[in-house]
Amino acid sequence: MVTNWIIMAVGMLLLVYLGIRANKIASSDDEAGFLLGARSFGPFVMAGTIMATGFSGWGFVGAPGVVYEYGFTELLANFFFSLSITAAILFFGNYLRTRAGEIGSLTLPEYIRQRHQTSENDPLGPLVQGTAAIINIILMVVFMVAQTKALGLICSKWLGLSFNMAALLMLVIIITYTAMGGLAAVAWTDTIMVIGMSLGCVVILLQIFGDMSLADLVAKMNSIDPELVNPTSGRPYGHARIGPFLVAPYAFMFAAVLPYMCVRFLGVRENVKWRHIGAISVPLGMVLSLIPLVGAYVRVKENMGVIPPLGSADMAMPIYLQNFMPGIFSGIISLFIVFAMGSTANSVLQVLSASVSHDLRKAVMGKKLYSSKAVLIINRSAVVVMGIIGFVAMLSAPPAFLNFISILGTGTLQAAMAGPVFIGTLWRGNSIGAMISMLGGGSAAGCLLLFTDMGWVVSPLIGDVVGIGLYIVVSRLTFAAQCKEENEPVREMEQRAALS
Repeated sequence: MVTNWIIMAVGMLLLVYLGIRANKIASSDDEAGFLLGARSFGPFVMAGTIMATGFSGWGFVGAPGVVYEYGFTELLANFFFSLSITAAILFFGNYLRTRAGEIGSLTLPEYIRQRHQTSENDPLGPLVQGTAAIINIILMVVFMVAQTKALGLICSKWLGLSFNMAALLMLVIIITYTAMGGLAAVAWTDTIMVIGMSLGCVVILLQIFGDMSLADLVAKMNSIDPELVNPTSGRPYGHARIGPFLVAPYAFMFAAVLPYMCVRFLGVRENVKWRHIGAISVPLGMVLSLIPLVGAYVRVKENMGVIPPLGSADMAMPIYLQNFMPGIFSGIISLFIVFAMGSTANSVLQVLSASVSHDLRKAVMGKKLYSSKAVLIINRSAVVVMGIIGFVAMLSAPPAFLNFISILGTGTLQAAMAGPVFIGTLWRGNSIGAMISMLGGGSAAGCLLLFTDMGWVVSPLIGDVVGIGLYIVVSRLTFAAQCKEENEPVREMEQRAALS
């Protein structure tokens, strides 16, 4: 246990040190220093931070639990997940970076406002930005619950602390370096984290396949239940067997429009080649997508009587580390897993704080000016406040499957942003269309996830379609109404809006 504390202290001190180093960027006169890392990210940092954030607590704790419960379907889903994130980088990232850079957007809600408002004095502008910020805050707090819970599950076993104390300790460390360095600290620490995560994956795979071959693992899973190897449905991604394949479009939209993912696109340097980012992200994603094999290994060992029944599928990774990783290796890999969960927790926290300190401030206070020092204090204070809110929300949240909590937050937010961010980057609608799209798409995905059994991927994708449809239809209808009022052809008004 002392060894684990030493490993944790060294790792966390490194992250805090990077936060201190990033403080110089965060404290620059331009607010982009704190919110976008002064738009300074190169290809390695960009690939590292987005892959670390994509493969987070769900990847190291939730995904092994899904394989334990449902079988190898999750491995196929993870494969599509990693490739689709790279596709979003290559085929959408530069579009969003260019559009946001042209109008000076620092956050996604601000981008939605500036992209859709007809003028600086558009009365709907503050409402659009405020609505996007509130939706982001509510749903990211839900996701923060899942990340905090994952941290508590791993660290309580690792450090010998109670669940609540372990979660609180890790959250305090994350709040510290995020508040000091903003997005630069988040990106730099993520890059260190993803290196550790990848090394941890390699060590785990060597241990598993050193004990039994892949063919043996598959055969033993099949003997437990053929559904684990050759399922007749796509559970938990839907009843149809096509369910896991739908992870491909889901993950593309996940990376393209979720604020805590795509805000990194806004922070990329102008001279960066996006194909270089993709070339680095592919091998990272391939390695990280194999970590759910832990769930199958633990299920087999449980069936053989080597370990007692888990009780909860989410305990697959903690039990694996406790029983199959000796001594210092268990501690180091636990640190890498904590890195994985921290990489998303810090990203969510940074986006949450930006929605409060920047977007709500702009929506409510308008153009009121503050000094650079005052703005920095507001930004840092928001990090602390939202971290505390995330911890309290975790304490009061009802028990639920870890992956479901994650998808309830991210899937609903994805559907809310699909219209105004994804379509809105390629074809410019208007403020009314953006508002209706956010509310309608998010509501559709949330209701389907909560009140139906359509699956974790199908429900958000239907929400995406609803949000995109509402965005296009409502924008065109309101363009038509506005044209009738101003006696201007619809096509000319749409072209004028797209150019403005």
